[in-house]
Amino acid sequence: MTDFLMLAFTFLLAGVVAVPLAARFGLGSVLGYLLAGIAISPLLGLLHVDVVSIQHFAEFGVVMMLFLVGLELEPRRLWRLRDRVLGLGGLQVVLTTAAVTAIVMAFGQSWTIALAAGLVLSLSSTAIVLQTLNERGLMRSEGGQSSFSVLLFQDIAVIPMLALMPLLAVPGLVPGPDSGSGVDHESGLSLVNHLSGWQAALVTIAAVGAVILIGRWLTRPLFRFIARPRLRELFIAAALVIVVGIALLMSLVGLSPALGTFIAGVVLANSEYRHELESDIDPFRGLLLGLFFMTVGAGIDFALVSDQFAILIGSALGLIALKAAILLALSFVFKVTGSDRWLMALGLAQAGEFGFVLLSFASSNQIFPGAIGDQLAAIVAISMLLTPLLFIVHDRLIAPRFSKVQAREQDHIEEDNDIIIAGRGRMGGIIDRMLSAAGYKATVVDYSSKQLDVLRSFGIKAYFGDATRPDLLTAAGIERAKLLIVAIDGRAQITQLVRYVVQTYPGVHVMARALDRDHVFDLYNAGCRDIIRETYDSSIRMGRSAYEALGIGPDHARSMARAFDEMDRRAMLHMAEVYDPDTPSHENGAYVARVQEIMGAWEGELRVHMDSIRADRADKRHR
Repeated sequence: MTDFLMLAFTFLLAGVVAVPLAARFGLGSVLGYLLAGIAISPLLGLLHVDVVSIQHFAEFGVVMMLFLVGLELEPRRLWRLRDRVLGLGGLQVVLTTAAVTAIVMAFGQSWTIALAAGLVLSLSSTAIVLQTLNERGLMRSEGGQSSFSVLLFQDIAVIPMLALMPLLAVPGLVPGPDSGSGVDHESGLSLVNHLSGWQAALVTIAAVGAVILIGRWLTRPLFRFIARPRLRELFIAAALVIVVGIALLMSLVGLSPALGTFIAGVVLANSEYRHELESDIDPFRGLLLGLFFMTVGAGIDFALVSDQFAILIGSALGLIALKAAILLALSFVFKVTGSDRWLMALGLAQAGEFGFVLLSFASSNQIFPGAIGDQLAAIVAISMLLTPLLFIVHDRLIAPRFSKVQAREQDHIEEDNDIIIAGRGRMGGIIDRMLSAAGYKATVVDYSSKQLDVLRSFGIKAYFGDATRPDLLTAAGIERAKLLIVAIDGRAQITQLVRYVVQTYPGVHVMARALDRDHVFDLYNAGCRDIIRETYDSSIRMGRSAYEALGIGPDHARSMARAFDEMDRRAMLHMAEVYDPDTPSHENGAYVARVQEIMGAWEGELRVHMDSIRADRADKRHR
């Protein structure tokens, strides 16, 4: 028990210390976990810890992650991705495998070793890439979706790779009692190991069908039964039963557990229990993935790296360059453009965690000599370790360069209207349509080239450019304009634009979008007096609907919402008098005191208003 507690404490402490430090320096959580594993590697050696065994356990985090990814994918959406999954993903695996095979054979290795090495190194890290894309909010970008398509194909391709490995075996290369055995080298359990080919195929198809059956028809009654005692821990247990059970079934029939849980996630994507499953499983997924990355860092053979440092580092960098070049070439074929092209190429340039699985399988099947297997493992680990740095290169060097190129291609504005709308997103678009319907014409400027391409496809005229630039405002006719509507994104940019126009062109009426209450005060201090909080009106409407849902009549609900709106607007003016933009609101004593005073007055005034409405309702009932 003491040994277990010591080991758990070591891993948890390493993660808790390293990840916040890595996040503070912009390195990301994945690199933090990898560095934590490297840091504790000497201690694990002193404690004689079997890091490989822990890594096999932690690989279940990847299985859980693919289950959660499947929950985010509706079958229709997955079908829409089929061209990129099969085309982009398939070509990446085939071309990378062929290129690595040719290079390894050029160094004098046999074609079987070269092909096995190509298969191992063709895969990328699903865990690192998806987690990093989600952390940086890039998952729904064109580069993020293309990366996901490639990773999905790679995860599916692991199955035929595992089936191909025994055919590449060289008898007598590596002694071992379970060489060339069946499916599960860790436990020996298998439902298909002693079946003929067609029988194994039928059992495998039946297992996949069972996964679909469980996901579509059995989860609903299961969760209804679990919900009766109203114990949250039972929901968590049920969620883990589903994931672990499906992973076990897939392992028993020789399929990838990750693929099985991914299929189950896709089946459950439309389930009413989807969000419950996500919230229950996500903490376990995060902890296991963190443990996995730490074991990758701790499992690096530093003696081998030290002896062959130049060769291994050069090989890892060469692999990254090769895979990035192949992905860049494919991005032209599949029309992935701009910084998204580089996001996909750099993000997928490393080897992946399934490479360790294939290496273990290949070694047990007498494919790799021990030295080559250790070298490949080190190359995989080093490339994974370098991946967060590649994302940093993309964010800090490549993405800004594309945005600067875009900024230089500013449109020439030919219109001269009384109204200028800065930003035609959700708010600016509605305002523009309302003005247009009333016969007013506005000069619309937006900084999103993709958004403008969409607008122009519908025949809507808008200009590309940065509305915070004085030269663009001059070109748009700010000197002659009567109204400027600021609906751009970015708190600082909105305030900057408002302050400049109010001070430079005092005759222009400025209407500005505010992101929150404090932003209202910032804009008020900047001189703007026509400020619209972006979620305020919709929140008032939702509050009014809540009154009606509680049985209050529509007329009285509208009256109460109107009373709240009037009180809030008066309160905003009183709070603006004591607001200090240089002092956080909670540290401004005068502001806090004014808020408390207003809240007390609010409660009394609203209570009086509600009592009068109730009295009026009671009087009408008596009549």
